[in-house]
Amino acid sequence: MKKLHLVLAFLLCSSALVSSQNFSAKVKDSESGKFLNDVTVTAVSSGKIQITDTNGNFSFDGISFPLKLKFSFIGYRSTTAIFDASEEGTIIELQRDVDVLSEVVLRSSNIPQKLLKESAAVSVLSAEDFNRVDDFNLVQNLNYVPGVFVSQGALNTNKIDIRGIGARAQYSTNRIKSYINGIPLTTAEGELTLDDFDNSYLDRIEIYKGPVSSIFGAGLGGAINLYTQRNRPDQRSVQTNFSYGSFNTRKTGVNVNYVEDSLDIAINYNKLDSDGYRDNGAYNRNSFVVTAGLLNKKGNRWDLFYNYTNLKAFIPSSLNEDDLLNSPTKAAFTWGRAEGYESYDKNILGLAYTHNFSENWKNQTSIFMNSRDGYEPRPFDILDEDRNSIGLRTNFNHETAIVGMPAKVSFGAEGMLEFYEVTTYQNLYEDFENRGSVQGNSLSNNEQDRDYINFFGQIQLELTSKLTADLGINLNTTSYDLQDNFNQNTEDQSGDYSFDAVVSPRLGLSYEAFKGKHFYASASHGFSAPTVAQTLTPEGSINTDLQTETAWNYEIGFKANWFKNRLYTEVNAYSIQIRDLLVARRIDQDRYVGVNAGKSDHYGLEFTSAYLQPLSNDASIKFLLNANLTDYTFDKFVDLGENYSGNEIPGVPEYMLTPAVEFSYKDFSANINYQMFGEMALDDSNSGSTDAYELLNFRLDYSTQITSYLEAGANFGINNITDELYASSIVTNAVGFGGSAPRYYYPGMPRNYYAGLNLKLSL
Repeated sequence: MKKLHLVLAFLLCSSALVSSQNFSAKVKDSESGKFLNDVTVTAVSSGKIQITDTNGNFSFDGISFPLKLKFSFIGYRSTTAIFDASEEGTIIELQRDVDVLSEVVLRSSNIPQKLLKESAAVSVLSAEDFNRVDDFNLVQNLNYVPGVFVSQGALNTNKIDIRGIGARAQYSTNRIKSYINGIPLTTAEGELTLDDFDNSYLDRIEIYKGPVSSIFGAGLGGAINLYTQRNRPDQRSVQTNFSYGSFNTRKTGVNVNYVEDSLDIAINYNKLDSDGYRDNGAYNRNSFVVTAGLLNKKGNRWDLFYNYTNLKAFIPSSLNEDDLLNSPTKAAFTWGRAEGYESYDKNILGLAYTHNFSENWKNQTSIFMNSRDGYEPRPFDILDEDRNSIGLRTNFNHETAIVGMPAKVSFGAEGMLEFYEVTTYQNLYEDFENRGSVQGNSLSNNEQDRDYINFFGQIQLELTSKLTADLGINLNTTSYDLQDNFNQNTEDQSGDYSFDAVVSPRLGLSYEAFKGKHFYASASHGFSAPTVAQTLTPEGSINTDLQTETAWNYEIGFKANWFKNRLYTEVNAYSIQIRDLLVARRIDQDRYVGVNAGKSDHYGLEFTSAYLQPLSNDASIKFLLNANLTDYTFDKFVDLGENYSGNEIPGVPEYMLTPAVEFSYKDFSANINYQMFGEMALDDSNSGSTDAYELLNFRLDYSTQITSYLEAGANFGINNITDELYASSIVTNAVGFGGSAPRYYYPGMPRNYYAGLNLKLSL
């Protein structure tokens, strides 16, 4: 009996030793690779807490597996993960929370720089920022950025302006440069469409506000830079998600990630369908994205990006004031009868190579190709277009010393060739009842070849330990060739045209007055060249007198961290003077000509703040407040005998204010945000304006680690809780035809709901 007791005691001790073990690991920054000290590591089941040392180490004694740990550190995203005994010694990577940590390094500048030290107004949106509203429309997230306004007509009808530049564009975004992983998205003509991109594969958006042509070239309003997610070491996973919202809106997506040794691959497919809030508003989009990276033994890297988009989206168009107030769901009469829509197949391909010549010399060179095959039946005609472009960008970086001062030097070039073919046809929808659009005879046939090249250079000098200077310059040349293949009229639009070379300098200063508190000032030049369509006169000939639109931006600002990085604040004031102002004069239903109408002045004040307060090991609360005040007017603007000098520039809200509160507790998080926008003038004469409006939005998220291999999440939200009736976009200077009232307004979405589920399997 005594021997039996000894055996039982031995078995119990052995069992305890098996179930009660030790576990140690390390924590580091996912971007810099630096090991992090003072990270709070909590064992969820027992509540035991460990703090990482200066080398990022932590360990637990007397624990059982599987082990669920939560990692918390101010300025970083809280992370929960499940480990088994075989993962002893693993390295956990924490990602920076760009809402509260201004130390994040900007990727889009030619010379990498911390946000806090950048002598420019730059806003950064993280993946978590996309969770304020639904995930059906990426660009709506930009409406939380001070100085940026997105006019939202439909899922496929979005117009972005930055500091009022681009507000007078009719139906699309122009005067803004944009890149994804360094690949240009803006066409050679300056047109931009971001509606195609999805937040499911994006990690960050960086927005430079105001004329910064010394860095990005022809972008009078600024630059929007998109970056896809970066895979972590040894990550192999499959993630699926499904979302459903009001108006039968459905989104399905799949993400596949594979990382092994020096190779990383990510594949994303998503499909978005909606019946639409308004008549003739159905939407269908299929998107496929591949990113890949390969690091060789010498530390040099190849990166690949490919995106394919197939879209068919019907167009309800704009409404007059009576329909906005009484029948906001209806489509414009002619667009409804013609069943007007746009459809296209788009491809974006880029290949980049980063080579380290030495510790102080580096070069990144990328080649890129874009194509778009589009077809758009409108009531007044049918547009058939084919656009193809190819380009190259190269950038050298060198760290050195100039006159004994530490310096960083960047120089390079970007060039693009674009080939555009466009044909218009008669739309015979009125001759065929209930058949929608029917293609008739051709009305025009043009070929446009356009090219540009930018040469750029930038020097960053550390004048003292606290004062840094940035000097930049860009030289741009732009030209095009227009070939008129439609010879049924006497006017032949064929011809060559080159714009004068434009030199865009920039000077910026950043001064650290106190630790973590920086003042900055800058002066920068920007420009936008006219589109081919704008260079044509009403008679169809080329207007060789049209000038490139230019501007100077003067800015002062203050960026600061407070309370050990829990609070970040930024305030800036700017003044932009635009000369040779390009305006679109309407001469027919879909015909505009460009006019250099004079000058405009843009004055504004922007404010950004984010405060994170931990409440306990499991809970935290975050407060955000973004705002801007604007004063955008025509300084000198006389057109067709009408004097608009002193009037407000139409299409821009007088103010924006967006307070928000985010609360997280264990696996739950909630966000409630309030958006307030001021009045917008409808036209250059300021004959009327929209009403100011306010939107209240709410979202609840839940995520949990079910096993060490399986994660699950769910979300639910309500947009426009108060069911506000408002105009989310306007057509500036709309004209009524045939005695009808002008159709200025796109109705905003009423109260709407959405919910989503996702599963992630790690292999």
